[in-house]
Amino acid sequence: MPKYFPFGTSHSKNPMKQQRLLGIILAFLGAILYSTKAVFVKLAYEYDVDAVTLLLLRMLFSLPFYLGIMIYIARKSSKYTLTRKDYQRLFFLGIIGYYLSSFLDFKGLEYITASLERLILFIYPTMVVLIGYFFFKEKINRSQVIALVLTYVGIAIVFIGNVDIDNQQNLIIGSAFIVGCAVLFAVYMVGSGQILPRLGTWLFTSYALTISSIAVILHYIIENQGIGSFDYPFPVFGYGFLMATFSTVIPTLLISEAIRLIGASNVAIVGSVGPISTITLAWVFLDERLALVQILGGILVLSGVVFISVSRKKN
Repeated sequence: MPKYFPFGTSHSKNPMKQQRLLGIILAFLGAILYSTKAVFVKLAYEYDVDAVTLLLLRMLFSLPFYLGIMIYIARKSSKYTLTRKDYQRLFFLGIIGYYLSSFLDFKGLEYITASLERLILFIYPTMVVLIGYFFFKEKINRSQVIALVLTYVGIAIVFIGNVDIDNQQNLIIGSAFIVGCAVLFAVYMVGSGQILPRLGTWLFTSYALTISSIAVILHYIIENQGIGSFDYPFPVFGYGFLMATFSTVIPTLLISEAIRLIGASNVAIVGSVGPISTITLAWVFLDERLALVQILGGILVLSGVVFISVSRKKN
């Protein structure tokens, strides 16, 4: 366990089981926190702000945290020596992870409903498992198959009645954006699992998200031909800060550590609780109706998470 991560493991007769449980808990909490992003975005949209500006605020408020972590680690330890290959991998993962995938997600939402976006986006757990199987020879065990079936059936039940697309062209364009987002995020998840054990959770996440932040800033400057205007009401900046802390910094660290502990495939499966969390939060904070069928679908998703949690099979 990297000493810079605040969650340590105590001495136990079964450390592997304890490590697995900790990884499940961190992945679950990370998915819940990450799902708050949609609520903050919708609240901010009430003030007529565009997607690129919101993405910029999210990363601008996140950047100081990641820079601070890198400086702290650099002062406390010299054991992390990055090679040229490490920098290349970090650059690649930083670009596709929280820059390109997030940008495609925001673009897709311009064409299709949030419900359909969630349904398409959560094909990424399957992609993570398949990428690990085909490119890294990771085995797909019975527990993962059952958990995937439960979660996907649950997600389908939740969203099948909410799809409302009037324009077929918008459906095709929006779906293509979200599929691209899911593919890139799956690659990021798998790539993270390959490099995390060597660099450590905090250092890897800080480097990757710093690269993502710089990419978003450059995108904003190019699109606006300069810094642009930040003449927005105070709540917009407040939601941007909340997105940065509760929807980005904390969950990225939690999820990265979970990947190190239990692997990208299992983290992706546990992360399937995200859509249900988003629906619940939208019901509480945005006054969106939560139907009985959505509750039933949510139970199935949670069943999948519980199944993969209590399984004793190895990754």
